[in-house]
Amino acid sequence: MTITPDRRNTLLLAVCQALYLTSASLLSVTAPLVGLDLALDKSLATLPIAAQHAGIMVVTMPASQFMRRFGRRAGFQIGALFGCLGAAILAFAVVERDFTLFNLGAFVIGWFNGFAVFYRFAAADTALPEDRARAISWVLAGGIAAAFAGPELAKYSKDLLLPTLFAGCYVAQMGVLLMSAAVVSFVDIPRLSAAERKHSGRPLMVILRQPDCLVAVTMAVVSYAIMALLMAATPIAMAADQFVFADAATVIQWHLIGMYAPAFVTGHLIRRFGAASVMIAGILLNMACAGLGVSGHGFVNYWGALLLVGVGWNFMFVAATAILTGTHTAAERAKVQGFNDFLIFATVAAAALASGGLLHWVGWQAVNLGMVPPLVLALLAALWLRRQRSAAVSL
Repeated sequence: MTITPDRRNTLLLAVCQALYLTSASLLSVTAPLVGLDLALDKSLATLPIAAQHAGIMVVTMPASQFMRRFGRRAGFQIGALFGCLGAAILAFAVVERDFTLFNLGAFVIGWFNGFAVFYRFAAADTALPEDRARAISWVLAGGIAAAFAGPELAKYSKDLLLPTLFAGCYVAQMGVLLMSAAVVSFVDIPRLSAAERKHSGRPLMVILRQPDCLVAVTMAVVSYAIMALLMAATPIAMAADQFVFADAATVIQWHLIGMYAPAFVTGHLIRRFGAASVMIAGILLNMACAGLGVSGHGFVNYWGALLLVGVGWNFMFVAATAILTGTHTAAERAKVQGFNDFLIFATVAAAALASGGLLHWVGWQAVNLGMVPPLVLALLAALWLRRQRSAAVSL
């Protein structure tokens, strides 16, 4: 059977997504513990995770504009080289026991992630409008491999450079990022035409005022922020409850399964029930996560809460991304997608940093309860969008 160019790109981008998330999950499960060991102020243990998201934040808009001019493939390859540099800094910082340098390495890793977050949009570039949600879902499904590879790689490489614990993780991370640079070289997405590069379309604020766009951005920001709030604090909270590193790695592993396994069906659910309804289902799952998180400190509480927030994130984020791709033209996509991801990771950086302070000064319950206000906002936005769409259909 002949594989069409758009499906070939989707497959390659799914592999790239798997490698990107293998790197990201390895950092997620190790960086809070390294931060807890190196930081003099233990409330700053999640600062490396916040630094990573800050790195994404500062790169997303320049990365989007770079790829608008030079193409997706060139941008993704440059991003992978940034990632290798960041991983090298992380390994050196652990050996030198330098917390400031470790945060710098996480920040530079964020530059790679700032390019890689556009894999999902790249899949939508060549898909037919009715297939965009499915293409986005299939790329995100690459994270299922990362759910196993990232935490397992962390477990098996943490002792690689003994007596320095965890330094070997970041050497292994460099290998993952080099593989990403190799795979992405086979991606072939047509660059914008000269006319599309010359004209940038409508002003950004005009595009953002569209109901669909406004809700899509809100949903993406909330889904990522609450997920970061919970995930950044989890390894530290579990260590405080006397769980071993392997337990925390297993919880993060199931969290990633929750994030990416539904991607095989999320696109179909969106086509069947509508994006707004899928987002509402995701919000309700996240509220259930908060309830489970505050109910106890057992392994099942951590495991179940992280699994639920993963599935909830998938429903909210995939639906939001699918909606966003329909609110702009090809000429407008760089500024809209860049601004969307800038706003996401600015909020995520703040959430990741706040999670450490909340956990240290108030406790695990406060981290979970901190999810509720933004989820209520997201629920109101999704209900409003569904009402707007129903009214439009009835006209």
